[in-house]
Amino acid sequence: MEKIIKEIEELKEKIRHHNHRYYSMDDPEISDAEYDRLFRHLLDLERQYPEQVTPDSPTTRVGAKPRETFSEVKHGQPMLSLENGFQDEDLLAFDARIRRFLGDDSHFDYTVEPKIDGLAVELVFEKGKLTVASTRGDAYVGENVTPNIKTILTIPLTLSQRNKTRPIPDLLEVRGEVYMESEAFNKLNRKRVQKNLPVFANPRNASAGSLRQLDFRVTLSRPLNIFCYGIGRISTPTLSTQHELMTALNEWGLRINIPHIKICKDINEVIDQCHHFEETRSRFYYEIDGAVIKVNQIDVQKRLGDKTRSPRWALAYKFKPSQETTRITKIDVQVGRTGALTPVAQLEPVEIGGVLVKRATLHNQEEISKKDIRELDMVIVQRAGDVIPEVVKVIESKRNGQEKVFIMPDQCPACGTAVVKKEGEVVLRCPNPDCPAQIMASLKHFVSKGGMNIDGLGGKTIAQLLNKGMIRDESDLYRLRHEDLMTLDKIEQKSTDNLIRAIEDSKKTTLAKFIFALGIRHVGEHIARLLSDHFKRFDMIENASREDLVYRKGKRGEDDSGIKGIGEEIAGSIVSYFEDESNIQNVRRLLGSGIQWEEVKPVFPLSSISGKTFVLTGSLNSMKRAQAKEQIIGKGGRISSSIRGGTDYLVVGEAPGSKLKKAEDLGVSILNEDEFLIILGEGHG
Repeated sequence: MEKIIKEIEELKEKIRHHNHRYYSMDDPEISDAEYDRLFRHLLDLERQYPEQVTPDSPTTRVGAKPRETFSEVKHGQPMLSLENGFQDEDLLAFDARIRRFLGDDSHFDYTVEPKIDGLAVELVFEKGKLTVASTRGDAYVGENVTPNIKTILTIPLTLSQRNKTRPIPDLLEVRGEVYMESEAFNKLNRKRVQKNLPVFANPRNASAGSLRQLDFRVTLSRPLNIFCYGIGRISTPTLSTQHELMTALNEWGLRINIPHIKICKDINEVIDQCHHFEETRSRFYYEIDGAVIKVNQIDVQKRLGDKTRSPRWALAYKFKPSQETTRITKIDVQVGRTGALTPVAQLEPVEIGGVLVKRATLHNQEEISKKDIRELDMVIVQRAGDVIPEVVKVIESKRNGQEKVFIMPDQCPACGTAVVKKEGEVVLRCPNPDCPAQIMASLKHFVSKGGMNIDGLGGKTIAQLLNKGMIRDESDLYRLRHEDLMTLDKIEQKSTDNLIRAIEDSKKTTLAKFIFALGIRHVGEHIARLLSDHFKRFDMIENASREDLVYRKGKRGEDDSGIKGIGEEIAGSIVSYFEDESNIQNVRRLLGSGIQWEEVKPVFPLSSISGKTFVLTGSLNSMKRAQAKEQIIGKGGRISSSIRGGTDYLVVGEAPGSKLKKAEDLGVSILNEDEFLIILGEGHG
């Protein structure tokens, strides 16, 4: 028993410490998931040994004491916390507890809404005017942050009455969550890194730190927002359901997450909705870390009442964590297919979002230096959606002096070539095109699902093929024979058969997948699709100029040029790739291996159009510009957005632009609309 008592006291002390770091200092030392595990462990022990529950236990309290630097505000009703659930069984148990407590066949349903990762606040409106705003604090007393709250533009200073049947109450205490949208949070952290300031661990941490500023002008500079989710006291409580209450608050001018508040008739629908929110959480433009479930009927809420630190009628269903705390055991350097050297943290394995994470990217030396990341550091690691795990923040308070400063090497770790840094870049690169690490990374990219999709050809097999000299580049994959593969270690007959079949099947692909597989710098799957959809044919992509690629808004009377979504950097990378003779030879070998896709075939293979390059200027009477382009491409011609030496025809419509003068200067053939229709085969000569 003495051991149990000691463990309980140690847990209490740890949780108090982390409450202070989280609520009062806005500088957590552990992830939310690790805090939840500590809290649940204490709860379990106190349930087993109820005589050890004391009035000062963290399980009986909410948040932390307000900071002394702010004046205090006493809440009219306590701002309680929510009990947490982590799996479907917890939701079923929540529903069962409610029904047992009511003890009858009372009808009720639930509302389910996303749980915003922010800072809880209370806004007090008297006769429709905002009079005071405060943080949750310890649930009974919060911090007065009225001047700072007034800097948030989505919070009305005066309520509005859009629905005359719902008059504004004389007294209304509104509870809400102040938060920061994901892109705004990332932008704020990037600025702090540039200024050598410590980064915020998560949007909640950033929101709390921004709102608790003694100078309201600092808060004004931070991109804060709010969603309101409930009320405290109200002078005219005439609303019957939670959803009706949210609708009323919205009509009074308060920001409510109406589109995502769902009514569920029973707990099974609640479970389905929670799963849906978790599966789609990466699509939200703000961080959500769970779902909040509430009994919809307000009279049932009142019957259920509150427990010590949470209402009986509400529950927070917590998603699998996107952040965890772990230790960096070592920092390695990886060389990518473009020669970029990327530092990678080897981690003590930790589960994040249901995936065991062993490594995290550190991006570059500048990032390491600004965040002061060292080997053996305790860190907070983040994995959001399908994004590669990254180190968010170092927990400096956990350092013991054994940590090692890391400096990027001046030579490629794979081939020993001196690394270079191009002007305007922070990334170090290996300039050696024969670097084995680059070749390996290029091959892995080529066979990936988004590329040629050669199932079964993983990194270990590629490494063996390279080491045995069976392949040197991507085209060699298509010359592999069954007997070659059988010489590899740990490979069976069936695996060999499947791999040969997968290589053969990959020859039939799409233009977009082939472009992506080539590994052109800055050309991911999205840009590859844009190129494919725009040009239709590989030879047109191969011969495209910067002017053909870079998107530019057209002047009055002229169409836009280039491809929307492609700028100077991407265009330069595409043009440079096809100017490199070694790349051209590689492409020729690949196409010679039998790789093919469906191309847009000329409808009429007229010699006057097939293979010719057209530029259009001015507006046509007989068709829209887009239709003219489709006609040219459909009959084997090419479209360019600019006049240059290789242009065959300029088609001139009404109000032509400067392209006409340039075509005359270069001696390019000029067609009026009638002449254009004749060579298309639609006019009469």
